[in-house]
Formats: sequence, C-alpha cells, structure tokens
Amino acid sequence: QVQLEESGGGLVQPGGSLRLSCAASAHSFSDYAVGWFRQAPGKEREFVAGLNWSGATRSYADSVKGRFTVSRDNTKNANYLQMNSLRPEDTAIYYCAASQTHTILPIPREGGYNYWGQGLQVTVSL
Repeated sequence: QVQLEESGGGLVQPGGSLRLSCAASAHSFSDYAVGWFRQAPGKEREFVAGLNWSGATRSYADSVKGRFTVSRDNTKNANYLQMNSLRPEDTAIYYCAASQTHTILPIPREGGYNYWGQGLQVTVSL
C-alpha cells in the first residue's frame, strides 16, 4: 500500500506562485507514474498535470500550460507541482496520485491511478 501526502497549499494572491509537494511511501517510487488533479467547488475533479514513471514525458491541462510545471525527485520519493501566475480560477483542492506503471506517456485519467493523497486547499484571492 502506497501512501501519498501533499503539502505546500494555502492562500496566494493572483499572479503569485505556490509549490505543491507530494511525498510517497512507495518502496520503488521510480516505478510509478504520478499525476496532479484538482476539484473546484461544484465541479468534477479534473486532470492538471502528469509525469510518466521515468520523468521523460509530461502532460498538462490546457488551462495550466505555460504556468504549471510537474517534476519529481525519486531520491526523495517525491514529486512537485510548481504553480506560477496563479489565477482565481485555479482555486481548488489539489490531489496527487500515483500508479505503478511503465507507460511511455503520463496518465491523464483518474481511473489510471490507484493511489491518492487526501488533497489540500489552494486558494487564489486578493
């Protein structure tokens, strides 16, 4: 069983930055694809960014391309979501997810992940 724990959320002004971290308890975290999702009030959870197991390929939702960057550090069993130029519409609960798979491409679907963090709040407001 893999446990994921997010950190780094909070309140930030529009145009600001936050870096979310996701720490994993996995034994061989380098074998896991990782993803970030978010759920805004009254909306369904949506894909934000993903990174394949090797870190060679990344994918992003159109709404965050050019502003968010996903990365990983397998030596620390962690992955990160750097969020820049934040907008009020980025306000949501953010979740990290992981799946032990060696797909070439990141997984943009919720159903592709079997491990999830509990989520943390990101609020972008004046």
